[in-house]
Amino acid sequence: MQQAWIAGQPATLDAAIDGAAKLLASSRCSLITGLGTDVAGARAAITLAERIGAIIDHMHSDAVLRDLDVMRSSGMLMTTPTEAHVGADTVLLIGPGFDQTWRELRLLFGPLQQNENGNSIERRIYCLCPARDWTIPASAVAIRGKRADIPALLAVLRARLSDRPIGATRVSASRLDKVATALRAARFGVAVWSAAAIDALTIEMLCGLLNDLNAATRFSGLPLAPADNAVGVNETCAWMTGLPVRTGFARTRPEHDPWLFESHRVVAEQEADCLLWISAYGAKTPPWSTVLPTIALTPGNANFDKPPCVHISVGRPGVDHWGLEHLAATGTLAPVEAKQPSDATSVAEVITRIIAGLPSARELAC
Repeated sequence: MQQAWIAGQPATLDAAIDGAAKLLASSRCSLITGLGTDVAGARAAITLAERIGAIIDHMHSDAVLRDLDVMRSSGMLMTTPTEAHVGADTVLLIGPGFDQTWRELRLLFGPLQQNENGNSIERRIYCLCPARDWTIPASAVAIRGKRADIPALLAVLRARLSDRPIGATRVSASRLDKVATALRAARFGVAVWSAAAIDALTIEMLCGLLNDLNAATRFSGLPLAPADNAVGVNETCAWMTGLPVRTGFARTRPEHDPWLFESHRVVAEQEADCLLWISAYGAKTPPWSTVLPTIALTPGNANFDKPPCVHISVGRPGVDHWGLEHLAATGTLAPVEAKQPSDATSVAEVITRIIAGLPSARELAC
């Protein structure tokens, strides 16, 4: 099976790695993004970024950093899907962004668990402004609305929880009172959201609602983890640099700036002169058309509009080779076994070989 291509033409893996090393060595500002890889691949990518003074950013950084911003500024009460599945008797789903194929939601919508006394838990589900095309569970109570309505509805629920008066709302006050009463009566409630679908201020308002509920009961948050091991990559970046993704190494030390090092802006403003795109979990390609010299580490069937300068086929963690990933169900890093072991090269192996092909000394951009 063909493993590498240069300018769309088949090449040996050694030649492709050598070509990638030369492109990165000659770059003054490389952008390493996509970053859909396991922990070993992320460690190698961050090591490469530090070596050449590059920028690192994950394809799902927006969602990761929204939750992180709220956690850093005001705190966040969190649980895991497994704990919610076992003990939650009340579930509040906020906004769009849900996909029932996600294991986290399948756990909550699946058969009810029994508590320590052997009694079944009656789970109540409430959906606040769900997507129009989303199939709501038959037992759920839905409050329809637009995404822009969510902050106001959360504010109204907070007011009713404290028995404060509210003005006119699009949703009847009696219905909102019923939801507020049900949330207050929860023995263990869980609020679920996807940061890819709501903004940081809405998440902060929701966390304020959870704080209010915890004055009288137990209520936790469950932010759904983005795909492509985004949380695992961010955690890897944190322990290696002390900073989250969207970090640059141009001045030899890591510097984090969510605006300056945002990949879409960097590409649009033509601030990078070389792109390293990593997507090992699927054949995803960059979301923008670019004339940047591109090195792609993806499965071989990725469909690029324009062939990258260098394209190396890599294996998928947990399928072609073992890997270490963030498991959303438990909220921890854990090994994943190769389901269909193959001789496909891992992202970590490719990048390690690229680093070995770089010049020994780094030339600073300025």
